[in-house]
Amino acid sequence: MKEFRRKLFKRLLPFLIVIGPGIIAGTADNDAGGITTYSVAGANFGYSLLWVLFLTTFSLAITQEIGARMGLVTGKGLASLIREKFGIGWTTFVMAVLFIGNTGVIAAEFAGIGASLEILNVPRFISIPVATVFIYFLVTRGGFKMLERVFLGLSFFYFAYLISAVVVHPDWGLAVKSLVTPTFQFSHGYFLMMMAVIGTTITPWGQFFIQGYVVDKKLSKEDLKIERGDVFFGSFLTNFIAFFIIVTSAAVLFTKGITITDAKHAALALQPLAGQFASVLFAIGFLNASIFGAALVPFSTSYVITEAFGLESGLNYKFREAPYFYGIFTFSIILGALMVIFPFVPLIPVLIITQSINAVLLLPVFIFLYVLSNDKKILGGYINSKIMNAVVILTFVGIAIAIILYLFATFFPNLFG
Repeated sequence: MKEFRRKLFKRLLPFLIVIGPGIIAGTADNDAGGITTYSVAGANFGYSLLWVLFLTTFSLAITQEIGARMGLVTGKGLASLIREKFGIGWTTFVMAVLFIGNTGVIAAEFAGIGASLEILNVPRFISIPVATVFIYFLVTRGGFKMLERVFLGLSFFYFAYLISAVVVHPDWGLAVKSLVTPTFQFSHGYFLMMMAVIGTTITPWGQFFIQGYVVDKKLSKEDLKIERGDVFFGSFLTNFIAFFIIVTSAAVLFTKGITITDAKHAALALQPLAGQFASVLFAIGFLNASIFGAALVPFSTSYVITEAFGLESGLNYKFREAPYFYGIFTFSIILGALMVIFPFVPLIPVLIITQSINAVLLLPVFIFLYVLSNDKKILGGYINSKIMNAVVILTFVGIAIAIILYLFATFFPNLFG
């Protein structure tokens, strides 16, 4: 038995060393913006957007695999490759796009913190400043590893939606049919939500994060097979959870005509499972996801921008050794907090709109990702396959069409009857 355990451990060791980036990157998508977007999608549009979620699962898996593969083969982050291939001008443009997008995401995370604690009757002018200070010291003193363990330890919250969905007996036949049957409602609200679902599932910051993660973990191209499985499983897991959030919200809220205008409405989706404690369960889980995102995204933003311009970055440096890294991180969390701290700012719309903006900002990121991942000088024999290129192109076209339809539905509503 001892020999068997030794051999089993020896076989599992390579997997244990490599796995992590794909699962963390995927799970991190179910942050405040993700939970809110999927909840509102189910509450306002029933099962009708599940087909978008189904398609984005493949897009997420392929684009994350491309990022991981480029990191494994080159040992460099996406920002570094953009600078080397396209020069400082285009790098500045991409970093500006990333900063704009990430600022919106950070604001959404703080909106999630504010919304979750408002459920517990804590006003945001108290919760958000306290959270800002807490997050700063959590990252700069505790480090990403501690944050990661806390987040994963509380991730059981997501499975509450799976249990709640089983309890309420949704129309599983319609849910499965909606996964593979595209349906449209020609309104700006529907297309905005479509963009939000795409933008919260496939994020600009996520592309930089996954590549930087495998580089920081010092993985190599010999680890590609295992890491590919890690990425694909992480992509499936994040959208598996998202599926149940939409289904639960559709079954509990949409069928009763309840639309989500604040976090307390979103919490009702868990009422069949938790009863009168649904709001507390939702608040705790939502707060956990929001704090993780509010720490991770500013950290990733600062890391990528400083990497792009060849500046010192990382928590291994002291403030005086990496002032730009710590300066960008600090500025990002303060700016994100200020965007939502005022009581007149509607938190749920902020969460949805920022995810929609993410979808728009994906377009330029995808162009650079496509060019780099097909460059033989950079990747040699590890360039994209035809199927991968097809998925990237179709995703790009799909996002562009969704944006165009949203604009037409907003400015020319009569064209849609």
